[in-house]
Amino acid sequence: MNSLRAHASNAATTLRVLGGAGVIRPYGPRTLVALGRTVVRWGTGPAGGFASLAVRNPDRVGLVDELGELTFGEMQRRSNALARGLAGLGVGEGDSVAIMCRNHRGFVDASIAVAKLGADLLYLNTAFAGPQLVDVLEREQPSVVIHDEEFTGLLANAHVEQRLIAWTDSDQERTIEALIVGHDDAELDPPRRHARIVILTSGTTGTPKGAPRNEAGIDAAVSMLSRMPLRHGWRTHIAAPLFHTWGFAHLALAMLLGSTVVLHRKFDPENALRTVEEHRCESLVVIPVMLQRILALDEDVLAEHRMPTLRVVAASGSALPGTLATSWMDHFGDNLYNIYGSTEVAYASIATPQDLREAPSSAGRPPYGTVVRIYGEDGHEVPAGTSGRIFVGNNLLFEGYTGGGSKDMVDGLMATGDVGRFDEDGRLYVDGRDDEMIVSGGENVFPKEVEDCLVAHEAVAEAAAVGVDDDDYGTRLRAFVARRGDVTEDELKDHVKTHLARYKVPREIVFLDELPRNATGKVLKRDLAGWDDDRGGGRA
Repeated sequence: MNSLRAHASNAATTLRVLGGAGVIRPYGPRTLVALGRTVVRWGTGPAGGFASLAVRNPDRVGLVDELGELTFGEMQRRSNALARGLAGLGVGEGDSVAIMCRNHRGFVDASIAVAKLGADLLYLNTAFAGPQLVDVLEREQPSVVIHDEEFTGLLANAHVEQRLIAWTDSDQERTIEALIVGHDDAELDPPRRHARIVILTSGTTGTPKGAPRNEAGIDAAVSMLSRMPLRHGWRTHIAAPLFHTWGFAHLALAMLLGSTVVLHRKFDPENALRTVEEHRCESLVVIPVMLQRILALDEDVLAEHRMPTLRVVAASGSALPGTLATSWMDHFGDNLYNIYGSTEVAYASIATPQDLREAPSSAGRPPYGTVVRIYGEDGHEVPAGTSGRIFVGNNLLFEGYTGGGSKDMVDGLMATGDVGRFDEDGRLYVDGRDDEMIVSGGENVFPKEVEDCLVAHEAVAEAAAVGVDDDDYGTRLRAFVARRGDVTEDELKDHVKTHLARYKVPREIVFLDELPRNATGKVLKRDLAGWDDDRGGGRA
């Protein structure tokens, strides 16, 4: 009886959320039959998701990039032709195809086409260094690499059977566009297996790991939409990299919502504002450093671009530093939603504008269908207010790294690799990475708290803190700061001392022009940990 009640409750929640988002719509009998057949044959991944949009709205614009517009019907036909071209190169079920593209139609064309062949999609980070790419490709062994021409040099030392160019500004013969033009675009027969999506970890602490994931079911979308009011038919500017979990998640949501996806190959802060306005986008998908770069624009530029159609700004990929959330909402209204998660667990919690107003440093609350618990070192759940390791359960947990190994599991929940706590209101707070905590003079210090304190100073644009060896204390805290105004090391130390315990004051503060980051905006702390006075920057 309890299981029946739970099933009925889940069904009611699904109907309520999808109905509110406008996904459940009146279609004619013929369309409904075609939709059902498409999902059964192709699944809910890129192949089935975009095929269903071609059934529902073939003439609706589905993608806009620097080359123009594509309707859902055109995207279907292009991917059919490209799939045939890839099959002619030997790509088949169970193979792997690597994609190293910026945000443009080539990324989407290739993703749909590869999925239609039942091959796995391996998304490569466009900011990886050559040696990282060599290591990843050696481990994953893709049969084809599809990449933008600009990455040809980076891939020069990688052993790859076949390569195709996705975006080129010169005359190239082996391009995906040539395959599309040269092959039949009629409908295909579905493969026996559905594609897996393999997204790489950020590689901030070593060689990037492959985190595979099968197709997400409808529950994954329901969970996200339960705390983020995205709607059917919106135009969404995905500024976050599509190869990243967050960017790809919104490409997947677009399949369900029938969204028009607006893309630009490279992020520029003012261009992002202009894009939202020109295309009348209702949603904007970013990583936090993009918000920082937008807010760093001159006030007259910000005032010029008010983005009146914008209703949801969806941010994820790294923590929101300091007062970034409230600064954004003060400029552009209460439209910011911050999602906490990881490549391995997908999402864990969502902070709504109300959460960010009331508790700007919180990660919000778990959405529908997601369980988050805090466990102590003894493996038992700790009470509210007590810090411990964060564990998550949902239907998007990854399957284990492609090179072997996985994340720790407790009670069916997976570790995110972070330490945090719940407050009495049920909001989650993330203290930092569980491997970043330092012990200085016998006291535990999480760098994130110090970083947030530094960024709260009006003269600090961004900050990072790391632990370095110390003969007297074992480990000491060193902070790195990029300034937006005049401030000295001693003034910043006094600022931290005023707001935090004395043992959390950095022993030294190094001033840099900017912090080293990867393509998803995460600070490369391994680079900072190896910093010395001979490498540049300076002390004030």
